[in-house]
Amino acid sequence: MDQPMTDSRRRAAKIRRFSLGVSLALVVLCNAVLLGGLALSGINLDDLVKTPDFFNAKQDVCLRLTWQSVPRANEPVRLCSEWLNLSDPSGQAHYLQPDTKLKKGLDGQYYVDQGIQADYRLLMLMIFVTAVIIGGIRAKWFLVNRYRLRLESTDGRRASPVH
Repeated sequence: MDQPMTDSRRRAAKIRRFSLGVSLALVVLCNAVLLGGLALSGINLDDLVKTPDFFNAKQDVCLRLTWQSVPRANEPVRLCSEWLNLSDPSGQAHYLQPDTKLKKGLDGQYYVDQGIQADYRLLMLMIFVTAVIIGGIRAKWFLVNRYRLRLESTDGRRASPVH
């Protein structure tokens, strides 16, 4: 009576070891897929989640001024197109993006029109990450169950009498 209990414990230990090995292999494989997918997509995460940088007269030093035409304005408007951000430790110059649009506020001042900035690359990246995670979980479940069934069928053959 003690023998079947030992076999089931042995089988459970084998399944745990196999499950751990599959988990470790899938962690490495899924991370490689994620990093490879990120590299192949060309998405720069810094640019993806970064808010646009604009000149702020209170904390920036203007280096270059340019004239830019504004819709519904008679004359071009003078803007700071290159500046140093004093709170930026890198000391690199910041530039006004060429596609920046301006609008005139109710107070007569000009402001940057940020509008709607929909970027679906972040959504696609999150869907890809979710798909890789779900695929890894399903692959682990499939492989462990297949191994378990193989162990049970092998144990069943050993226990059955030979004809």
